[in-house]
Amino acid sequence: MPPLLHRTAEDPRHRRPGVEVRAPLRQPGRVEVALFDACPGLAEELDALEERLADPALHADAAAARAAGRRHAQLRPIVTAWRAYTALAADIDAARELAQEDPSFLVEVADLTAERDEVGQRLADLLIARDPLDDSDAILEIKAGEGGQESALFAADLLRMYLRYAEREGWQTEILAAEESDLGGYRDVTVSVRTRGLVQPGQAPYARLRFEGGVHRVQRVPVTESQGRIHTSAAGVLVMPEAEEVDVVVNPEDLRVDVYRSSGPGGQSVNTTDSAVRITHLPTGIVVSCQNEKSQLQNREQALRILRARLLALATEQRAAEDSAARRSQVRTVDRSERIRTYNFGENRISDHRTGYKAYNLDQVLDGDLGPIITSCVDADRAERAGRS
Repeated sequence: MPPLLHRTAEDPRHRRPGVEVRAPLRQPGRVEVALFDACPGLAEELDALEERLADPALHADAAAARAAGRRHAQLRPIVTAWRAYTALAADIDAARELAQEDPSFLVEVADLTAERDEVGQRLADLLIARDPLDDSDAILEIKAGEGGQESALFAADLLRMYLRYAEREGWQTEILAAEESDLGGYRDVTVSVRTRGLVQPGQAPYARLRFEGGVHRVQRVPVTESQGRIHTSAAGVLVMPEAEEVDVVVNPEDLRVDVYRSSGPGGQSVNTTDSAVRITHLPTGIVVSCQNEKSQLQNREQALRILRARLLALATEQRAAEDSAARRSQVRTVDRSERIRTYNFGENRISDHRTGYKAYNLDQVLDGDLGPIITSCVDADRAERAGRS
């Protein structure tokens, strides 16, 4: 008699709400089988990575160790799910053998098959081709658009929303550059969003925030409006993966660096020394300015971080332009001309025009409760990619 069957239960915290459990005796589809063919090789790669990560010599190279750790974080949930899937498949075969002598084991077959299909769905989701930059940290640029001072105030509202959302996610944020308006808003502000360590696939800042790129429209009574009339204005958001130095190599000969005296509000020495830095990337014409820090060296480093991110985003767009229309649709959110969302203060309503998401909790969203909206975008993107697989 075979040994007692063992169940490899999926962690319920990782189960996706709204996924319908399939018919008990359903066999994996062709797409899933084709996807799963890659799993043995991924398991071997994970085992090799774990050996490398255990070698102290690897950690002498911080960049190599970080890359290995990131790849390990990508592979581990895939291999864990695949091993659970294969263990459940073996259990099903054993239960079917027992059912030939004892029909009561057919219930066990049905239960195990449903569990295997659930794990298989999660494994298929993990294996569907993702944007290779999804595991990156992010840089957000928020720019005031139509609406003058009201648009600058709305840009400040968006900045606060993203900072609060990052706080909820446990991410680190840093203002890299900012140009304030007279009433306390922002004409232009750039913020870095980083994880505090390794994260699961699809949970890094860029993977979650990349759907925020585009034009955000606000409808409300501005503070400058004396007659209570509702105005419509907009702010643009651009989301870029933060590039490591190894991702984008910037040739110093391609840069023109200008220094000048900072302007606007600031403390001691900010407005009295030539600490502001403007970097022009000559081959592309991209210009980045930073003046937030007191030190010229610090401003230069901040400007280079933004420049690398912009160059990586530009390379991604150019690569997408050479690919299929389906691929282009994934990166269209970086196009600032596309209105993606409306914030209606009078109705306390938030509407996403890409997914059809609508809710009447705008006050909570502006306080950082962005999760449901972003999840609707992630789910729509996953469904589109699954359809192309």
